[in-house]
Amino acid sequence: MEKTGIYSFMAEPFHCDFSHRLFMGHLGNHLLNAADFHSSDRGFGMAYLNKVHKTWVLSRLAIEMNEMPAQYTKFNVETWVESAMKYFTNRNFRIADENGHVFGYGRSVWAMIDTRTRQPQDILAERDGEINGWIEPGKECPIDKSSRVKMSDNAEHVATIDTHYNDVDVNGHINSVKYIEHVLDLFDIDWYKEYRIKRFEIAYVAESHGGDRLAFYRETAGENEWNIRIVKIEKESDKNIEVCRSKVVFAKI
Repeated sequence: MEKTGIYSFMAEPFHCDFSHRLFMGHLGNHLLNAADFHSSDRGFGMAYLNKVHKTWVLSRLAIEMNEMPAQYTKFNVETWVESAMKYFTNRNFRIADENGHVFGYGRSVWAMIDTRTRQPQDILAERDGEINGWIEPGKECPIDKSSRVKMSDNAEHVATIDTHYNDVDVNGHINSVKYIEHVLDLFDIDWYKEYRIKRFEIAYVAESHGGDRLAFYRETAGENEWNIRIVKIEKESDKNIEVCRSKVVFAKI
């Protein structure tokens, strides 16, 4: 079996926005599915890990797109493991159509946790470090790694939402992609008529769960560039606990 996996998808019409191009959230889902297919095919995916009370959780994700696939476009998500350390592994993505036209790339960082204690697990100890046999260290991914999103105390509070059934994933916490969708909803439709998402970054700090209230804080970080902090509001104390940070870079259409 090849070290790199290639998985086919299509920009289905009801996964596209008003511009008839794929939603970033649905692209994120395709990347995460490709990651699971790749790891499962090679013996270290969630199908195996769940049996030993472990799972993968996404720590960081960066997606940079030249354009989003248009409605009905068939495309491939190519994915490979760039490196593996004790507590984190780096996985990359390439999104291209069947003719090799590249739409964009992605970079991600994953951790392995115990599903009972929610504590990090030693990735290299699982199956005697079998993941090392699937690393492709020299394969090109020509986008920057995730940055450290810095935010000041002056960030504006722009939204507070409640989380519900549809926000919760197979790991029992708020779905990684749901955060992406909630962040992108901070910009109105008129904005998206003039600007497209060029780069999206998100770093997950802590878990939140169904029923938690999430507050969103936003500030500009440059021309057409925004930083966002998401916190959960504890019900008993109203204390804010940061759950993730995000950066969105837009380009004029």
